Amino acid sequence: MRWRNVFLDPAQPGGWVLLYSQQHFLCDSNGVLFPREWIQRQDLPVRGEQGIGYLGEDPVYLLLLDHSACLDGCSWQSLRQFMLTGEAEIFRMLSYAAQIGTWFTEHRFCGSCGAPTRQMPGERAMRCDSCNWQHYPRLAPSMIVLVTRDDEILLARSPRFVTGVYSTLAGFVEPGESVEHCVAREVREEVGIEVQDLQYVGSQGWPFPHSLMLGFHARYAGGDIVMQEDEIEDARWFRIDTLPPLPAQRSIARYLIDLYVAQRLGLPKPQLHA
Repeated sequence: MRWRNVFLDPAQPGGWVLLYSQQHFLCDSNGVLFPREWIQRQDLPVRGEQGIGYLGEDPVYLLLLDHSACLDGCSWQSLRQFMLTGEAEIFRMLSYAAQIGTWFTEHRFCGSCGAPTRQMPGERAMRCDSCNWQHYPRLAPSMIVLVTRDDEILLARSPRFVTGVYSTLAGFVEPGESVEHCVAREVREEVGIEVQDLQYVGSQGWPFPHSLMLGFHARYAGGDIVMQEDEIEDARWFRIDTLPPLPAQRSIARYLIDLYVAQRLGLPKPQLHA
């Protein structure tokens, strides 16, 4: 079923509901959607509710909880788990829902004057009547890049990675810089080399608050690998026929790698689960 994000008035009856708390969603053997009228009869620590859109023809609402309460036969699953194992349309819906949940949680009070805010009717905005400021959902762009040198690709690992796994380089765009400048800066900072011929490849909603990951391919332009302390545990060039353990399938990092390998070997193009 196709997912469409639309502002819905929570005063309307019926529909399905997602239960959300701290980047996790409640699910049971049938998935993440629960009958809304049934959920409304449960004793749950509700912080707020947002109407977020349609899955197929069915309206979907987001119920934000103060903490991860439990229901019989249910468990909490992280947004990242859904990205790696769930259906593409379900992940798109949950990615949007998580961003809306984060926005609502962080803007119950005005960041300018501290006064309570209220939901704007018919609009995804929280308004402060004290200073007339309106707070909308925001995204923080980040970049991820695969650097190549003919049949070699540059991969690195952070101390936070699963043991043995190597991945592409990534970082957040800083104020005042373009994404292209961010790519060059992050590569220079993390591994000490220069890149050229940047090409935008695709994007993916990232399971981290406010994040949108913009994927690039870049060619090596010069320099030797010098790893950034505290950020990079190891970095090296790998031939495309002798790659180390890689990031999980369906992540944009893995897509960038698989796409380049497919192009070099004349294989079918992989699909990005954007």
